[in-house]
Amino acid sequence: MTYAAILLAAGASRRMGRCKTTLPWGDRPSLLTYQTEQMHQAGLMPIVVLGPHNAHRQGDCAPRTQVVINPQPDQGKVSSVLIGLAHLPTDVTALFLCAIDQPRPANLYLALVNAYKRHTAPIVAPVHQGKLGHPLLFSATLLPRLHQIRDETLGLRAVVQQVYPQIHRLEWPSPLIHHDLNTPDAYTQAYVTSPSTWRGG
Repeated sequence: MTYAAILLAAGASRRMGRCKTTLPWGDRPSLLTYQTEQMHQAGLMPIVVLGPHNAHRQGDCAPRTQVVINPQPDQGKVSSVLIGLAHLPTDVTALFLCAIDQPRPANLYLALVNAYKRHTAPIVAPVHQGKLGHPLLFSATLLPRLHQIRDETLGLRAVVQQVYPQIHRLEWPSPLIHHDLNTPDAYTQAYVTSPSTWRGG
């Protein structure tokens, strides 16, 4: 069984004011390093989608990480998702769709994979206090729908809505599954409040 993780990192990071791939996280030099290391530790196959503006950062990825470039990231997140999907192995069992500004530890990925093995739902999602978090684990059975997503039809949200009643929800004890580091304040708050085990420290 092959479990992949597409890491979306091609955005311009306008709200952050600097490229998110370069932000340090714990004792790791960058979010890019932390994320790809955690994915490898969980036994995943990471596929990182960068843009022309940060293609030179691919050296920050953990060894054995596949890197692809979205030549037109301004076309939106969907364009990066589709490029990542095009590089999936043919034998993929399920895949995570992850954002560079949503760092998650290896034990969360492993818990979601194990939940998928037990329940084989179309999507497995972590939940804290009744609210879905990230990352989402998509079954390969959804690949035909994922390949057809478009920004004008709500992108990934449309796929999630189609199977929403069938999502397997994995209770998670921490609100860290809701962290989204899309602004300097959000990054600083998460960095200070996250346990060191989540930050590689």
